[in-house]
Amino acid sequence: MSLAHTAAEYMLSDALLPDRRGPRLKGLRLELPLDRTLKFVAVGFPLLLMSLAFAQEFSSGSPIGCFSPSNFSAQQAAYVDSSCWDSLAHHEQDEAGEHKVKSLWPHKALPYSLLALAVAMYLPALLWQYAAAPALSSDLLFIISELDKSYNRSIRLVQHVLKIRQRSSDPHVFWDELEKARKERYFEFPLLERYLACKQRSHSLVATYILRNSLLLLFTSATYLYLGHFHLDVFFQEEFSCSIKSGLLSDETHIPDLITCRLTSLSVFQIVSISSVAIYTILVPVIIYNLTRLCRWDKRLLSIYEMLPAFDLLSRKMLGCPINDLNVILLFLRANISELISFSWLSVLCVLKDTTTQKHNIDTVVDFMTLLAGLEPSKPKHLGHRVCDENP
Repeated sequence: MSLAHTAAEYMLSDALLPDRRGPRLKGLRLELPLDRTLKFVAVGFPLLLMSLAFAQEFSSGSPIGCFSPSNFSAQQAAYVDSSCWDSLAHHEQDEAGEHKVKSLWPHKALPYSLLALAVAMYLPALLWQYAAAPALSSDLLFIISELDKSYNRSIRLVQHVLKIRQRSSDPHVFWDELEKARKERYFEFPLLERYLACKQRSHSLVATYILRNSLLLLFTSATYLYLGHFHLDVFFQEEFSCSIKSGLLSDETHIPDLITCRLTSLSVFQIVSISSVAIYTILVPVIIYNLTRLCRWDKRLLSIYEMLPAFDLLSRKMLGCPINDLNVILLFLRANISELISFSWLSVLCVLKDTTTQKHNIDTVVDFMTLLAGLEPSKPKHLGHRVCDENP
């Protein structure tokens, strides 16, 4: 065995990926980084505001302070505060002299509305976790495994070609067999290619992903409507007139008809309202950007893996509509790029391929590794001339 052949064998052996058997891919990401950030902000922010509202209530005591008559005892004043907080209604007379009652219930419902908002914002993530994540996990496991296996098969094929070339006494027979194998497409492994082509005709993952982001937009719009309709109406009202002359106290003449009360938690209410509008306004462009990513292909990822045999089918299919399951899978492959060991190797080979002087003869990793192993990627010209001379 020649020294060059031994060096080529060592180089090809080093290029093989390690066999990962047993429990693997435990850290598979089934949520895109941007989706995870959206979930944490959309769900965590209202929970943070809810804790702020409860903390203010527990630290300050009663969220309102009523100006009870001076002849009221401490127990009577506490009863007034409790009764007015329970009713939380502003009594006033309009220009026509008619009695009007304006409810201030958004102040009382603030922590619970924030909890409801957090639950609503978590529902899209829950939908994705149970409706799409199991199928996506199996797809990613299969595709990542097959991509790495396809790379390894290509390297082993080059090793086999090198051995045949070493054993062959007639170079003409070797090159004839090699060219025949290329014409008959022996180097291609169509299972993964056909699987990905089938995913282009599937739309379950992309439909769930669109539904997830659409629900986020819907709940965000509902939040705007709620804040605009209910919070804006009581946003600046710090004082209100409360009536406690009801029930057993309705006939008491020493009790005034209306008692002025002040909302001590108004500043917290305003901070919660403004910050909610600001945060969810920032999230809307992010959600829209998430949806627009489905309208284009990840060409760089595809171009890297086009070096695998039979992967050129993706280039032809890429011109079609990108709104399908394959595009979603490509997004998650990009998010799990650390699990694709073959990606770093193929990226290096692509860079080397672009710098070589024989680009027209190099299409796949088989061709390039054959060149690195010391063989020509195509039949040498002097062998072609000899064949012509032998067959005039």
